[in-house]
Amino acid sequence: MRWLKWLSWALIALVAIQFIPFGHTDTNPPVIAEPHWNSPQTRALFVRACFDCHSNQTTWPWYSHVAPVSWLVERDVLDGRRHLNFTQWNQPQPHAQDVAAQVRGGGMPLWFYLPMHPAARLSPAEKQALIAAAAPSLGPQRDRARK
Repeated sequence: MRWLKWLSWALIALVAIQFIPFGHTDTNPPVIAEPHWNSPQTRALFVRACFDCHSNQTTWPWYSHVAPVSWLVERDVLDGRRHLNFTQWNQPQPHAQDVAAQVRGGGMPLWFYLPMHPAARLSPAEKQALIAAAAPSLGPQRDRARK
């Protein structure tokens, strides 16, 4: 009987936190400019593996609408966009030079992102293609933005 009381309070708390506003924006700012991708295949790899957190084209899955997970998703997307945003290429992107190293070292995509987004998991050949395409696509930013 005690567990039933605990479960009731947990359910009440879960419903109540749905009304806390953080994590419920799930909107995308407009796309301003993208890099000049060296090929459509490169862009497709970056879209698949990176764009949910590093662009203004985030796909907001169903669980991004349910607190407390929505809070974590919102935080991760905002943090990812702050570090590198492939759809605001008109602005300085100092972390663009780190993309190849992050992918090579296994730092990106983040390990906890992959179980719910299996399409972002890159094969070894896809990883190598993304690493090889990073410099020609994301190199010096001046005069490289495509609107």
